[in-house]
Amino acid sequence: MMNPWRLQLLSRLDTLGTVRAVAQATNLSPSNVSSQLAALESETGTQLLERTGRRVRLTPAGLILARRARTLLEQMAGIEAELRGFGEEPAGRVRLGAFQSAIHTMAVPAVTRLTREHPQLDIELLELEPHESMPALRIGDADIIITTTDFDELPLGPDIDLVPLATDPILLVVPPDHPAARRGAVDLAAYADEPWAFDKPQSYMANLALRLCRQARFEPQVVCRFSNYMMTLQHVEAGLSIALLPGLAVDLGRYRVTTRELSTPVTRTITAAIRRGSPPRAAVRAVLDALRHNPDLPVEPEP
Repeated sequence: MMNPWRLQLLSRLDTLGTVRAVAQATNLSPSNVSSQLAALESETGTQLLERTGRRVRLTPAGLILARRARTLLEQMAGIEAELRGFGEEPAGRVRLGAFQSAIHTMAVPAVTRLTREHPQLDIELLELEPHESMPALRIGDADIIITTTDFDELPLGPDIDLVPLATDPILLVVPPDHPAARRGAVDLAAYADEPWAFDKPQSYMANLALRLCRQARFEPQVVCRFSNYMMTLQHVEAGLSIALLPGLAVDLGRYRVTTRELSTPVTRTITAAIRRGSPPRAAVRAVLDALRHNPDLPVEPEP
């Protein structure tokens, strides 16, 4: 009989590409991962790996098993959860990944309601930006993620199912006494000489902001980089920079900043995403339903 833990390692090798990456993701040594995969070959009586120089890659049989293993493991998790909840009540653990600005506006309200309505449901909330959450979903470290469909650096594929949740505008954020605060929609080209606050390099918002500035034909003068929107808003509030932020991230009740729409509007589509395969277990469906029917959502869901 095949060991589920070894099947998971094989599936992760297909997703991550190297034994070293699998070892880092699972807190094992590379030699331990290799020995577990060798044991899986013995269990199946089939060659699953082949060497190419210093690296190993999956054989055709290994690829088939790795990709079918995902469905098998998800079915096993679903069966365990249904047994715990007697097949009627959503039960078991669901790992929900959400980017920073969606945690308090979308994820926390949904989790609060679900905890009250389904006491056997255990939701683990993870802060994951779009460039982190899709890999986590694909390798099984998250069951549902809240992400965006316009993250160019990590395109979606046929292995992912999407559930639209909302649209969110990208806004210019300036101090309250900034000249832009007295204008309507703004052209970014007019702010080419301003000091800018950016997210960390290669993150979703850093790449989006850089792309919008370059489309306006200038290279932004970045004076600070924060992975926390609260710190960005404090920096802007102090008059030290301006920023491009999603509408969900801007708390006008807490920070003395002003927002302006862009003359060429830019919006991001916010979706929930799950792995495609067998029908999602009851616990995952409950979380999806709570995210879709969130009365606290400050923007209208897409039709």
